[in-house]
Amino acid sequence: MLFLVTLISVIVMLGAALAVVFLANYLAAVAAASVVSLALSVLFVALQAPDVALAEAAVGAGVSGVIFALTLRRVGLWKIETPSQGTHNANIELNNEDDK
Repeated sequence: MLFLVTLISVIVMLGAALAVVFLANYLAAVAAASVVSLALSVLFVALQAPDVALAEAAVGAGVSGVIFALTLRRVGLWKIETPSQGTHNANIELNNEDDK
């Protein structure tokens, strides 16, 4: 049973870490990073370290995720759309008009 929980936790962590790298949306990448932290906290519970698991879940998934999301909002990258949905082309057209 412990091996199964550990294996599932590691697979979820690797999948979410790859999602962080390959996602074009920054907000989704922050959510995937929080999933990595939650899977790590499950791994700590399986290793019989509930105090470390609680700290990892609170700080890693909770506080860090909120701080990253608020930072994205502050710098203007809070948009849900990806660049392939047309927002990138509009910005290029605006920049070209400024150069004239």
